[in-house]
Amino acid sequence: MTVHFIGAGPGAPDLITVRGLRLIERCPVCLYAGSLVPQAVVKAAPADAIVRDTAPMTLDEIIAAIEAAHARGQDVARVHSGDPSLYGAIAEQIRRLDGLGIPYDITPGVPAFAAAAAALKLELTVPEVCQTVILTRTAMQSSAMPIGEELSTLGHSGATLAIHLSVRNIPHIQRELTPLSAYGEDCPAIIAYRVGWEDEAFIRTTLSALHRAAREAKLTRTALIFVGRALGATDFIDSKLYDANHVHVLRPKRKAPKAR
Repeated sequence: MTVHFIGAGPGAPDLITVRGLRLIERCPVCLYAGSLVPQAVVKAAPADAIVRDTAPMTLDEIIAAIEAAHARGQDVARVHSGDPSLYGAIAEQIRRLDGLGIPYDITPGVPAFAAAAAALKLELTVPEVCQTVILTRTAMQSSAMPIGEELSTLGHSGATLAIHLSVRNIPHIQRELTPLSAYGEDCPAIIAYRVGWEDEAFIRTTLSALHRAAREAKLTRTALIFVGRALGATDFIDSKLYDANHVHVLRPKRKAPKAR
């Protein structure tokens, strides 16, 4: 018996990995985060499978369901949205499973920031503009941010910021980032709402207009916020990757043709 933590991707049912889908198709128990995992994904479970939405369940209740499956010798598909390594709350489940001696593995999924960049036709790392992406969040009713991970600190990097779970905390984002030289009022910002779902929406704006844009669209949840100069970059150099003058092991220097 194994508990399979599976990343279902951001919303579109066809963005789940082949491995993840095949595990769901064969597991007799499927526990899924119903508020964020599309029904089409869990419908792939066997017709006689036990399928439970964990959104209204506590951690103790989830672990109890897994223990019951373990006692029956049944594999469990534990399906999370996006990639389970990001804000998936799997660490606390894994800690419990380790204590109980219940085996598990993890199948990665497409994270929302990657799916959003694809839908927006963006590269988040643009040569000589930005070569770093920081995935972070802000603190509201959830656990506090560790010391040193405040936006005002992270913002000194000038990185492309992918800010999760913070659409109701935009004034704080603006206060933290606007004074920084790497960003400022005119810095490009994007709100990515319900990435991968049928009603997905993207709002391109600036850091100074970010709060107004979210209020006008009446967005209060399920949105990812990007901030960074790479989002609007057009005047940048070509990378060295395909530069004809750049020599590397897979494209060695070509010999000059012999004179005739």
